[in-house]
Amino acid sequence: MTEFWLISAPGEKTCQQTWDKLMVATTRNNNLSTNNKFNIPDLKVGTLDVLVGLSDELAKLDAFVESVVKKVAQYMADVLEDSRDKVQENLLANGVDLVTYITRFQWDMAKYPIKQSLKNISEIISKQVTQIDNDLKARASAYNNLKGNLQNLERKNAGSLLTRSLADIVKKEDFVLDSEYLITMLVVVPKTSYADWQKTYETLSEMVVPRSTNLLFEDQESGLFSVTLFRKAIDDFKHKARENKFTVRDFQYNEEEMKADKEEMTRLSTDKKKQFGPLVRWLKVNFSEAFIAWIHIKALRVFVESVLRYGLPVNFQAMLLQPNKKNMKKLREVLYDLYKHLDSSAAAIIDASMDIPGLNLSQQEYYPYVYYKIDCNLLDFK
Repeated sequence: MTEFWLISAPGEKTCQQTWDKLMVATTRNNNLSTNNKFNIPDLKVGTLDVLVGLSDELAKLDAFVESVVKKVAQYMADVLEDSRDKVQENLLANGVDLVTYITRFQWDMAKYPIKQSLKNISEIISKQVTQIDNDLKARASAYNNLKGNLQNLERKNAGSLLTRSLADIVKKEDFVLDSEYLITMLVVVPKTSYADWQKTYETLSEMVVPRSTNLLFEDQESGLFSVTLFRKAIDDFKHKARENKFTVRDFQYNEEEMKADKEEMTRLSTDKKKQFGPLVRWLKVNFSEAFIAWIHIKALRVFVESVLRYGLPVNFQAMLLQPNKKNMKKLREVLYDLYKHLDSSAAAIIDASMDIPGLNLSQQEYYPYVYYKIDCNLLDFK
């Protein structure tokens, strides 16, 4: 279960009492959740106007940063094509797994100095994550192009004889080259028609060289035969071959072109391997950065919301609950009983799915305590 509930409640006589009450209610007899204190430093409060405005801005920033965290994680999964179990190993925050990072959260004073105003801190995060988002778009686009071009070439070299590249199948000695009058054609013949081909190819048109056919290659359905004829008979031969359900492939033996194709494939393959390591390292570092930024936004939101709801001086306890999946509904009820005195208007609302006219609850659950969900399940594997 990788869902956390980040909540806060006002300090009783002390914040420790608030914590103890929660622990008794949720863990003593009933194992509803695993709880940790969530440490938020003494941030600068600023004015009420700023806090109200910031509350909305942080909600938008939260959604944006979460989307970037998910994009980086999902792209990591795409890049590590064959080893998706490795993806989880690479999705770390500050070198530890996400659950450990969240449950032992410490504010990063160096990145987000608390002497700055709340608005400045949120702007630092916004700039930082926007940069990651832009870099991801550029890097992903370059790598996807490379991967796409390589896949197209690989596709050309696979598939049925009717469509695939023939360059790696044929050899120079299969062809009559540099002749003014003669040309070697390549014909795809269904396996069931081999006997027909051998019987008829010399008479499909005039000027076919007798006994000039050879089987060069077979796949599951058909074989590739060579046949030599006079150049002036090409059109007639193609036409008659088609009538007999033999497919003449348009192919000219050109060593330069074939060499260039092979080199292109090798180049793309080498480039992809070269970019792979640095790209995975970049994704790893920037996933960590984005995830850390995201949890700092959650901390900011709890702080702002707690001050707006519980007033000054700042006196609240932030708590991180990891609900036991089977008991989530029960946990909601216990929290409601514990904190319903905080907000009389929430008395009727336990469940966000209840529709109450005039209250817009469809987007945002509302509880008498400050509540934000953190969902660490960041990948939807296809």
